[in-house]
Amino acid sequence: MLVEEINVLNNDEAYALIEQACCAPRWVQGVVDTRPFASVDDLREKAANVWATMDEADYLAAFDGHPKIGDVNSLKAKYANTQGEASHEQSGVNTAADAVIDALSEGNNDYDEKFGFIFIVFASGKSAQQMLDLLLARLPNTREQELVNAAAEQAKITDLRLQKLLEK
Repeated sequence: MLVEEINVLNNDEAYALIEQACCAPRWVQGVVDTRPFASVDDLREKAANVWATMDEADYLAAFDGHPKIGDVNSLKAKYANTQGEASHEQSGVNTAADAVIDALSEGNNDYDEKFGFIFIVFASGKSAQQMLDLLLARLPNTREQELVNAAAEQAKITDLRLQKLLEK
């Protein structure tokens, strides 16, 4: 979709479109209200500027738009195609992958229990092991630190989603 097309949508249509990138209502409305967009970069910059004005309630609303990664079967399906990516993996990759996925499931549950929201990370291109390493590195943080970390990761996710919307 072209930014020119977004500019001429009515408010409800623009809201429904922008909401696909992030479901925090105040952010969506804020982005819609910044129209017209001069370019893709203008849209992305305005979206980032609106995100910078958000608070904890907005972050939590955005996080709620993500499925919780805690079900072992869904994790196995998600990471099935990454098992052979790393050249350092040895012949026992299937056992290791199951162990990583089990640990990732447990870590996600621990994270949610500790912080009160799901683990948010820009996952594009990351393996299950990389996700686990990031989760474990962030688990000792305070809730305040994690809210900042998760909000920064959400901003990256949202930007990628906006770019994908504009590619359609």
